[in-house]
Amino acid sequence: MTAEPAAWSGPAASLGWRSRWQAGRRPAAMIRAADVLAALIAASLPWSTTAPSIFVGLWLLAVTPTIDWRDYVRNLARPALALPFAFLLLALVGTLWSDGDWPDRLHAIKPVAKLVLIPPLLYHFSRSERGFWVCFAFLASCALLAVFSWIVLLNPGWKITATASAGVPVKNYIDQSQEFTLCVFALALPALTFWRGGNAVATAACLALILLFVTNMVFVASARTALLCIAVLLALFAWRHLSRRAALLLLAGAMAASALAWTASPYLRQRITDIAVEYRHGHEDIGHASTAQRLTYWRKSVSAFAETPLLGHGTGSIKRQFERAATGESGLDAEIVSNPHNQTLNVAVQWGLLGVVLLYALWFAHLRLFLGEGIAAWIGLAVVVQNMASSLLNSHLFDFHEGWMYVLGVGVAGGMALKAKASSQP
Repeated sequence: MTAEPAAWSGPAASLGWRSRWQAGRRPAAMIRAADVLAALIAASLPWSTTAPSIFVGLWLLAVTPTIDWRDYVRNLARPALALPFAFLLLALVGTLWSDGDWPDRLHAIKPVAKLVLIPPLLYHFSRSERGFWVCFAFLASCALLAVFSWIVLLNPGWKITATASAGVPVKNYIDQSQEFTLCVFALALPALTFWRGGNAVATAACLALILLFVTNMVFVASARTALLCIAVLLALFAWRHLSRRAALLLLAGAMAASALAWTASPYLRQRITDIAVEYRHGHEDIGHASTAQRLTYWRKSVSAFAETPLLGHGTGSIKRQFERAATGESGLDAEIVSNPHNQTLNVAVQWGLLGVVLLYALWFAHLRLFLGEGIAAWIGLAVVVQNMASSLLNSHLFDFHEGWMYVLGVGVAGGMALKAKASSQP
């Protein structure tokens, strides 16, 4: 391992930890085990919900002995570390004024609780040399899933679990599309870097993987939320890493590729044109009402938020608000859900303006971790921006799969970015 800087200062001192990592006080075996377990979390996430949960528990057991608790606690005052705990505290206290049933209150704490894994992940991977193990594990697992997705499309009998759409071996098409979108843009900067460095083989490998993920979303299974994220991340990539001329060329190429995809893929055309169909006929056919459902959920959530705008209705109260709004209604207006499919409204109904301020403070505090240069900073920036964009149409910070993508991405990439900043200091 490289020697740790004597002290972190300035913009690189985002955490300021001064643990004696090199002094032999922390067992190297536990550090290595924590790295391996983090990679296993990433590798299992596209395929399972149970396995990542098990590996997270084992990771906590492995990493705990390696933490210098005095420095760790001292630095919890920093926003990137403190805000996840503040959010969890709000969720816990919010159970006291909630009008939801107690099982709903307790269940609503879990999606927030996973955020407190971000600080120890930041701590660990600001010291570890193996952060890219986690990135490679997730990428390889998603590539395997993309290949298997084509197989399942041609032979549905190979599905591992029963899913709602063709070409989705496990979980659902929304999770799969979010994974593939993140992989595409995580590979974009390495592809550009290899191309600028004249490494044709590595460039071709990156482009081949990008093509694997993109063609899967065009022809096999894609979520419309992912299409929104692609547009946002494409603009972000051009702004961060390309000259004006190159950005215009990228835009022209993206428009040409989109036109080709529209022409070549009946599946993609149907996914887009269904938006208008779902809006027009959603109230008559709930089974094909995705667009109309979201608009109905949002309208009811805004009404519930307006009733108690400062502190909301409390943790786990969303279902109760929809039950009240469904009284005497029929069709979509009678539907009762516990997720309004918008992260801001999800938070606003439960914890009001206080919760919304905490949510956006959390996102922006984590964005600040990734304002530097390098692949780790780009991956982390893509993770945060993707979550923010997809949370316009879903509650992806609180959903299991996308929520853990956020926690793992911010924690691992953030740690690597902090390590790179510290190494660059004189």
